[in-house]
Amino acid sequence: MSANVGVVALAVGWGCVAAAPVVALANRVATRDRARELGPARDRPSDERVERILAATRLRPLLRQIRVRRSARARDDRLTGELGPVVDLVGVAVGAGLTPYLALRVARRWCGPAIGAAIDGVFERHELGGTFDDALRDIGRTHPPIRSLTDTVRTSTRLGSPIAPALARLASEHRRELRLLAETRARKVPVRLLFPLVFCVLPAFTLLTVAPAVLAGFGGR
Repeated sequence: MSANVGVVALAVGWGCVAAAPVVALANRVATRDRARELGPARDRPSDERVERILAATRLRPLLRQIRVRRSARARDDRLTGELGPVVDLVGVAVGAGLTPYLALRVARRWCGPAIGAAIDGVFERHELGGTFDDALRDIGRTHPPIRSLTDTVRTSTRLGSPIAPALARLASEHRRELRLLAETRARKVPVRLLFPLVFCVLPAFTLLTVAPAVLAGFGGR
């Protein structure tokens, strides 16, 4: 019973120590705000609110840029993950005797939503009067992860060269890139686990294993 009480007391003490800096900072900020409110008007700059508004205005473009970058990175990741099956589908359709244009239409039926939207953009541009080559070029520029596929189809369409070997080589290279990317992300996992390990797991392990033994030892004396 005494050991359990000691563990609870040690846990409460650990929480108080961890929360002390946060409470001190909050009290300091609250005291400073009260002093500003109670101080004479001549001590408060008249343009303080204007400066805050300007600071917030300056941050908005930066936050918007960060959101745009994150959205583009997430879209590129989805396109990269969905590219492999599309390359295989186009290769199978071409091997069955279809032209690259018809093969891309067939692959569109079973591809993922992200790359499907990009392929729809190719057909929309083509139906609006643009050439198939120009549509592929534009989509490749706006969607870099699938540029390898669009360039392969463009080269075959312009030169009349066999596209099946090029697609097989592209599929093999894409799988190799995905494997290297997965290995790179796996190597980053131990670094990301350091924070929860040091600040969550180790304190809990200490409270549940080391603290009862120490308290039991003191109680035995």
